[in-house]
Amino acid sequence: MTVTEERPVAPPAPAAPPPTTRSRLTELELIRQLAHEGPAPGASDQQHARGKLTARERVELLLDQGSFTEIEPLRRHRATGFGLEARRPHTDGVVTGWGTVHGRTVFVYAHDFRIFGGALGEAHAAKIHKVMDLALAAGAPLVSLNDGAGARIQEGVSALAGYGGIFTRNVAASGVIPQLSVMLGPCAGGAAYSPALTDFVFMVRGISQMFITGPDVVQAVTGEQVTHNALGGADVHAGVSGVAAGAYDDEAGCLEDVRHLLSLLPANNRELPPHEPPSDDPERRCEALLDLVPAEPNQAYDIHRVIEEVVDDGDFFEVQPSWAANLVCGLARLDGHVVGVVANQPAVTAGVLDIAASEKGARFVQFCDSFNIPLVTLVDVPGFLPGVGQEHAGIIRHGAKLLYAYCNATVPRISLVLRKAYGGAYIVMDSRSIGADLAFAWPTNEIAVMGAEGAANVVFRREIAAAADPEAARARRIAEYKSELMHPYYAAERGLVDDVIDPRDTRAVLIRSLAMLRTKHRDLPSRKHGNQPT
Repeated sequence: MTVTEERPVAPPAPAAPPPTTRSRLTELELIRQLAHEGPAPGASDQQHARGKLTARERVELLLDQGSFTEIEPLRRHRATGFGLEARRPHTDGVVTGWGTVHGRTVFVYAHDFRIFGGALGEAHAAKIHKVMDLALAAGAPLVSLNDGAGARIQEGVSALAGYGGIFTRNVAASGVIPQLSVMLGPCAGGAAYSPALTDFVFMVRGISQMFITGPDVVQAVTGEQVTHNALGGADVHAGVSGVAAGAYDDEAGCLEDVRHLLSLLPANNRELPPHEPPSDDPERRCEALLDLVPAEPNQAYDIHRVIEEVVDDGDFFEVQPSWAANLVCGLARLDGHVVGVVANQPAVTAGVLDIAASEKGARFVQFCDSFNIPLVTLVDVPGFLPGVGQEHAGIIRHGAKLLYAYCNATVPRISLVLRKAYGGAYIVMDSRSIGADLAFAWPTNEIAVMGAEGAANVVFRREIAAAADPEAARARRIAEYKSELMHPYYAAERGLVDDVIDPRDTRAVLIRSLAMLRTKHRDLPSRKHGNQPT
């Protein structure tokens, strides 16, 4: 008989203590800490090594200190395949929420490049959709801080559908809430269309690029060799394509300007722009204007100096300063009230209107009209830029964009002719005939079909050619044309200008006129929408 040795039985393990609120809070704080630190130790250091801030650092720079409320910070994707099931970091690569800028509510989403390179997947897109819907429902501006590698390839068509949802919401919010895009990293392919649908795009040199097809594809298809920055860098889009409203040397300076712009904009299209108590005397005379603008129509000057002399404290926020510089567009305040300024720039190609300037002006006018921002137009224009290139590229339809934008605008509109205003360009630059509420002119104005020299050559061509002294005959006819049709009071005598004013009174006249027009209301004809030139 075999005797089996009995072994002692180990005592049962003590039962784990039931969870408490405190233990759950400890767990929650650990999860939040991991989400803030990124997917791996050193992820933030790697982002800094690229010369870029993290998503949360950017949000902190944009918003008032301590005002950010994050939503869905614990969201994780549910995709499988290609190793995704083993990589499910919290936030899924985008930080979303709201805070304040100068005390006013602003919604924001920021791609987190540390997680999947900021690439957009299904959960990532759902978070962006949520914050966009909230911004539209709350009637508050939306700012996107873009630093992503495009669609998350491992998630396939689900990622592409996420972009479709973003684009649809961009269009739904257009003209309802201000939408600002800040490019702080790569943006390629279809991802570039969301920023393109927003009101303003800001870029930072060296770290941000936008293009539909990257350098490798360009080289494969066309044989052209080009770098990322040369193809779609900040200076390219700020100065060549016109996609960007501005290019900056660093993220802090860029985000500070975004904050400044937001301080000038209403929260939505149902509000007026924010008013600030003025520190600048509304009746201040602008003595410098007598010398800033030469009376000679062919002499150049910088229109910026005129604008800064007139507006409150010389503070003028210009948009797209490096693109189509022959037309200046920007926001300022007059007696504390925000206005949009559109002005010809005689220092650049004599201030003529061309294709780029027309597009720039049209979009800015439409933006101001969408958000109840009155328009002040400073006119010193010799006409549209002549040339085969402009005609073949469609100056007719592009110029019509600016004309359409002004004719369609229902906000208060005041035009001021500083000096020359010739031909169709004069009409397009918000003349009385296309609906300007008030039109003023300085005593140096020349409003005419064209310059006296060109007019004399056309009207008296045969007489001049047959004269014994053609040059003397031409000079006589030029002087006659000027005295008859181009004197400063010709338009005022016919009611096309409401008054010819002392340049020194420009600020006071504009402020009084805008105060009178503040209650302006105009209804457009009932229609689904117009068919504006494209």
